[in-house]
Amino acid sequence: MSTDDREIEVYRAPAHRPGDRVIARKHVKNDGTMVGHEIGDIVVKKGDVGYVRDIGVFLSQFYIYAVDFVARGSIVGMRERELLADGPKAAPEGDRPALQAHIVTREMLARTAKEARP
Repeated sequence: MSTDDREIEVYRAPAHRPGDRVIARKHVKNDGTMVGHEIGDIVVKKGDVGYVRDIGVFLSQFYIYAVDFVARGSIVGMRERELLADGPKAAPEGDRPALQAHIVTREMLARTAKEARP
């Protein structure tokens, strides 16, 4: 997969945080990673509502949001472009817990550099 023309998402803060309510923008089919579903089965339908449980990184470029679709009883990894925020964010930016230690954004680097100056 060529990623030359795509934004490197991990250089900025994630669009969604754990606890955020989101809506699926499109149908998502099983790519073989969902146990109990055949490859090609639709595991999330457009309009399904879920909650972000966790944030990971794929190819050191993209955020992957683990979204719990409670009504479907499944947790599905989704990209930012597949999700739409629904309602208020889980917590104000300053009150949110830090992301996993291995995720470093440009914003975090700038803040650290600013704090290190005398």
